[in-house]
Amino acid sequence: MKRLEDVKSQDALDLYYPTMCKVKDAKQITDMEKWYELEMPAGQDLGHGPGQFVEVSAFGIGEAPISVSSSPSKKGSFELCIRQVGTLTNVLKTYEKGATLGIRGPFGNGYPMEKMYGKDILIVAGGIGLVPLRSLINFVLDNRKDFGRLIILYGAKTPSELLFKEEIADWTARDDVELHVTVDQPDETWTGNTGVITTLIPSLDLKLNTTIAAITGPPVMYKFVVMSLKSKQLPDDQIYLSLERRMKCGVGKCGHCQINGVYCCQDGPVFNYADIKPLEEAL
Repeated sequence: MKRLEDVKSQDALDLYYPTMCKVKDAKQITDMEKWYELEMPAGQDLGHGPGQFVEVSAFGIGEAPISVSSSPSKKGSFELCIRQVGTLTNVLKTYEKGATLGIRGPFGNGYPMEKMYGKDILIVAGGIGLVPLRSLINFVLDNRKDFGRLIILYGAKTPSELLFKEEIADWTARDDVELHVTVDQPDETWTGNTGVITTLIPSLDLKLNTTIAAITGPPVMYKFVVMSLKSKQLPDDQIYLSLERRMKCGVGKCGHCQINGVYCCQDGPVFNYADIKPLEEAL
């Protein structure tokens, strides 16, 4: 992704010009999150990689950066899962099949797949963090023979806040996925693990020379997950984190996501931990 000052005038205009995409399907999957499948114009694909994001706009309301949740293997359409937390996202909650949304992107740097082929993949997803990591998970599943173990750790505050429950059931049923789910506050129906997501890490048997960890979740989670992985001697350069929560415009113009000269929307949102470890403000 080029920075705004590096592109020609027409390219710069294209950065701001949205592609109109039709809502192919939509479904409320929790009280706070709604899932959308968006259809690209005929003959087009989004062309994203796992970990990238798009800018979603509703004319007259505004736009926001949203992670792409579907695998790049999916052609002709792509998926988003949006939490209702503000003016724009609460308007988007009313959008159903047949509605039209503006999409800019994809933007940013996602996971370095060229470094992940043949490796064991450890997914650590907290809450809404499963949304972007679902793209990576499904890409690995779509190309299963190209990767080693797939270990998924997923945590939510309560059982009712767990996302993609049907897919979780599918992952549980597979013999080539190691899935561990936990909740902070169980209800009377919950029979799984109770506790924060780091309680799932001590029992993991990791091959340190072949494991790459991908972490996304609330900012408070990152420090403790990294500490837990470091206690198992996982090297810094085998840990990746997404700092997408800091982003706004997506093209390095507004400066909202800048951390000491590093732009999360363009240098990230996915970062290698070894690279951002010196940036105390990052985590």
